[in-house]
Amino acid sequence: MKKLRYGIIGIGNMGSAHAVHLLDKVEGAELAAVCDTAPERLEWAATRLPDNVLRFDTAEALFASGTIDAVLIATPHYDHPKLALQAFEAGLHVLIEKPAGVYTKAVREMNAKAEASGLVFGIMYNQRTNPLYQKLKELIESGELGEIRRTNWIITNWYRSQSYYDSGGWRATWAGEGGGVLLNQDPHQLDLWQWTTGMMPVRVRAFCHFGKYHDIEVEDDVTAYVEYANGATGLFVTTTGEAPGTNRFEVSGDRGKIVVEDGKLVFWRLRTPEPEWNAAFKGGFGSPECWKCEIPVAPGDGEQHLGILRNFTNAILHGEKLLAPGEEGIRGLTLSNAMYLSSWEDDWVQLPLDEERFHQLLEEKIAASKDVKKTVSRTLDVTGTH
Repeated sequence: MKKLRYGIIGIGNMGSAHAVHLLDKVEGAELAAVCDTAPERLEWAATRLPDNVLRFDTAEALFASGTIDAVLIATPHYDHPKLALQAFEAGLHVLIEKPAGVYTKAVREMNAKAEASGLVFGIMYNQRTNPLYQKLKELIESGELGEIRRTNWIITNWYRSQSYYDSGGWRATWAGEGGGVLLNQDPHQLDLWQWTTGMMPVRVRAFCHFGKYHDIEVEDDVTAYVEYANGATGLFVTTTGEAPGTNRFEVSGDRGKIVVEDGKLVFWRLRTPEPEWNAAFKGGFGSPECWKCEIPVAPGDGEQHLGILRNFTNAILHGEKLLAPGEEGIRGLTLSNAMYLSSWEDDWVQLPLDEERFHQLLEEKIAASKDVKKTVSRTLDVTGTH
């Protein structure tokens, strides 16, 4: 195979951006077809994309066409697992937008099918291309930080206006989107939280506030506390209702603390590991000698969406290792599912997650959900978003 022929399902906000990228920015890739159920989006494709890019109004017709080798799924969240399963059945490689789905039970089925198919499966975790987080992961894996003791992420710079939520009838409803800030904005951070540290918690306690700052039924403000198997603890704070917001990720270990903020990575490194220093020190008041080290990181935010598209294409054409395997999407989703369940039941949630219980309560939320808002959907410019 000299060229990987892509089809995109869903050419709204993100799908249309991916379509433009695939026209001439990804070596070895060819945009062969697009698919959308909205006539106005197919009309956009007819006027903005080359004539040789085929247009389909159903996924089934696209899959049966024989015109593509891989599909990029950029639809509302509930459709991700369903469409991925159909694509695997059709013998197609699959790249999905985040999140992997809405609930882990459906994603687990998708992952099993991906593993059995022998096809390449990726997820658009484009923040894994960011040099900041790659360097953080490298430092932790190398043992420079020692054993992790605490993780704190304040990610409150996801401000969204009411007009944003009103731009699509499916947005910010349990029936249409399946969640709010945790499921729409934060999948990248929830993924990076576990990917960089190599740790998943063993229990979660979360407090979600639903429609606190907006006229929506899902959460727009969350504070979650987690505990890890080694005794470490973590905090995750997020909202779409705070301006100005903060994006600060701290990881503390017994050899110091790493802070990621404002595009910089600072390592507050202990000259002597804290347990060793503490065992030897007899002076009462005191603390280990600490060096502030500004860790050099490649400039920029990495290749982002383009990087994932290039990596996915090269994985199929040349056997390159996937930076973001689709099967790993279940981890971040497990964290958000656990936070919802903890908030709904006002209690701790143990991991592994009780997937049946979560799905049952989600179905109740869906049944009580408002009708999908009767608004005219708008395709927004996603430049600068993740």
